[in-house]
Amino acid sequence: MTVSLTIGMLLMLVLAGTGAINFGGALAQDSPSTVARLQEASPTAESATGAGQMSSAVDVVKAVSPAVVTVVNEQRVGMQNGGSSLQPVGSGTGFIIDQNGHIITNWHVVDGGSKFQVVFADGTTKAATLVGSDEISDLAVVKVDGNVPGVVPLGDSDAVQVGESVLAIGSPLGNFQNTVTEGIVSATNRDFPGDGSTQSQYNNLIQHDAAINPGNSGGPLIDFSGQVIGVNTLGISVDNQGQPVQGLFFAIPSNSVKKVTEALIKDGKVTYPYFGISYQSNSAAAAAQLNLSTDQGVIVMDVPSSGPAADAGIQPGDVITKVGDYELTAQTTFSEALFNYKPGDTIDVTVVRDGKDMTVKVTLGDRSKALSQ
Repeated sequence: MTVSLTIGMLLMLVLAGTGAINFGGALAQDSPSTVARLQEASPTAESATGAGQMSSAVDVVKAVSPAVVTVVNEQRVGMQNGGSSLQPVGSGTGFIIDQNGHIITNWHVVDGGSKFQVVFADGTTKAATLVGSDEISDLAVVKVDGNVPGVVPLGDSDAVQVGESVLAIGSPLGNFQNTVTEGIVSATNRDFPGDGSTQSQYNNLIQHDAAINPGNSGGPLIDFSGQVIGVNTLGISVDNQGQPVQGLFFAIPSNSVKKVTEALIKDGKVTYPYFGISYQSNSAAAAAQLNLSTDQGVIVMDVPSSGPAADAGIQPGDVITKVGDYELTAQTTFSEALFNYKPGDTIDVTVVRDGKDMTVKVTLGDRSKALSQ
C-alpha cells in the first residue's frame, strides 16, 4: 500500500506475521519514535454523558470533536549545506483529557520528536510539550498551555460489550482532520505479541470495525455516551499470505490508558515490574491441545535462566492462574495484574503444574533494567 502524504511516509509495523499497522503518520526514521483530572469532562460532554446514552452519532460528535486534535511530530532534518532544520515528519491524533491541556496520544506518534505542534478542530495551532511517553504501552502525553476548546472523559472499558456501537475520530493520512467513522465492538481481550523490533506490548485490546487509517493513531474510540473507551493504535491490513483483509482494528482499553497516563503525568515515565517469562494466553483450545487441567491464566513458554521467575522455580509448561491478589481472567490479563505491583515487591503466584496447584513467591525486578542488560 503506497499513499502520498504531505507530511511523510506511512509507518508499518508487522506483528506476528500479519500486516499490522500502527496508525500514526510515519516518521522519516524507521522508529518514529489525577484520576480526577483524567475524568474531568467539558460541560458539553459531562451533561451529555450524565444523561446516559446520547440520541445519535451526531450528538456524540458534537460533544467530543472539539477535544480531538492532530499531533504533529517535528524533527531535525539534515540539509545539503551541512546544517539542519526542524521539519514536520509525521503526525497522528490525540484527545484532550483535562482543562490543564493534557493530551493523550500514542508513543509511536511522538517518538523521536524534537518539538510538537497540536492542530485543533478549528485549524488553530499551538505548540505542545512532551510530558512523557511509554514504549511498552504505546502511549504518550503531550501538553498545551492556555485555554482548550474542549475535553473528553475516559470511560470504563471493563463495561464494554461486544456488539455495541462505537465511533472513531482522527486525522487519517494527516490531511483529513477530525474524520468520523462508525462501527461496532467486534471482540475484547485481543493480544498481539511484539515482533522483536519494539518493546511495545499489545494486550487486552478492543477489536472493532470503525475504519481507521495511518494518522488515526492516538485518536479516541468513543461509545455512544460520549466517553473514550479506547485509544486507536493499530490495524491488520493483510493476512499471513499477503491477502488484503478488512475491518480489523484495535484500541488500547481506557482502563489501561488511565493507569499509564496517570503515571506519565505524575512522573513523566512508567516503571514496570519484571517477571521474567515469555508466555501465551491460555484458552479452551490450548488447554485441550496441551492436556491442561485449566483453560485460565497464561502458559509459560520460556523462562530466562536469570530472572525473578527462574529464581522462584517457575518452569516452561507451567500455567499461571493468579498473580498476587489477582485471578487471571478475561477481564484481568497477566500484564494488567502485574502492573498493580512495583519492582521489589514479593508476591504469591499460583501455578498449575502436572494438574496440581502450587504457590511460589516471586520477587519482581525492574523491567527497564532487565531489558538493558
